[in-house]
Amino acid sequence: MSYIKEYKTYIFLLLFMILSYLSINKASLYLSPSLGKLYYKQMIWYLIGIIFIIFIKKTNIKKIYNVSLLLYVINNVFLLGLFFFGVEINNTKAWFKILNIYIQPSEFMKISMILFNSYIIHSYYKNKEKINKKKELKLIISLFIIFLIPSILTFIEPDTGAIIGYFVIFISMLYISGIDKKWFYKLSILFVLLIIIFVIIYFYEQELLIKIFGSKIIYRIERIINWKSKSGMQLTNSLIAIGSSGLYGHKNVPLYYPEAGTDFIFTSFASAFGFIGSIILLIICFSFDLYIINTITKIKNKENKYTLFGIVSLFLYHQVQNIGMTIGLLPITGITLPLISYGGSSLLSYLILIGLFENIKKEHSS
Repeated sequence: MSYIKEYKTYIFLLLFMILSYLSINKASLYLSPSLGKLYYKQMIWYLIGIIFIIFIKKTNIKKIYNVSLLLYVINNVFLLGLFFFGVEINNTKAWFKILNIYIQPSEFMKISMILFNSYIIHSYYKNKEKINKKKELKLIISLFIIFLIPSILTFIEPDTGAIIGYFVIFISMLYISGIDKKWFYKLSILFVLLIIIFVIIYFYEQELLIKIFGSKIIYRIERIINWKSKSGMQLTNSLIAIGSSGLYGHKNVPLYYPEAGTDFIFTSFASAFGFIGSIILLIICFSFDLYIINTITKIKNKENKYTLFGIVSLFLYHQVQNIGMTIGLLPITGITLPLISYGGSSLLSYLILIGLFENIKKEHSS
């Protein structure tokens, strides 16, 4: 049992590797042959990521927190650099192309945000006697600025899905920071008011909206409207592919849908392996989340606790959002399924987060 406990994370990684391989293999039916065998490339990224996990696990976590500001600044510089050197794919300028390898800075920004947020929250609460409303407001503003800067840079790309990921990190880590929960009622009211103003402008002053956010903002809003009406070829075909898969799935995926290997990877898997396969995938995903949550409850170091909470919040959001959008429960936002969807930057960023988890777990057990 102790052997299984020690290598539990790697057992989960092996299961995710298998799920990823099977999913991308099935999705390859609808991917361009020019992309090559993506499931082999995914395994290479997994091996690179595991090397990162081993390296991060051996690094002093305090040293990582101490360079979190530097990592945050570097990632913002990379986001800014996309406007000058970025490559545009599907109307989104979110990647650097280096030696035929595509690197997406927004994926790594999530890591630096979690680390820097942990560092800031821990710094604010070192002396509990000095906690007051003014200090809590200062903390909220600090974390909001950390969220706002990369969000503006990412919005211009545009990449709405990444911004929502930043927001999840901001809110979840603010929640666990220990501030008075009354702040969340005030923030919720402010958020609702902003949404109402935005909706009014959309319906009555679209020209003003385009001047402020650009013409692509209308397309993004229409994607949400399409979700509400369950229209759009991508969602319609996804629902048919999943709904017709039965208990054991189709031998051949019956319908084409875009982004079969990335955003709609759950559709590829569910269509190929049916209801039973989908349940197994869900059990593995959420068992891993519970594994992290269970570790959080045993951690005494507050800074490490903040980090793990940010990590598991990000995993949960991506899992719920990705699966929810493929079955019509949530809007389509271009979110990948952690550790399963194809993508070098995406996969590597999640494996780095797992490396941080392993580092903290090791420190706690030692």
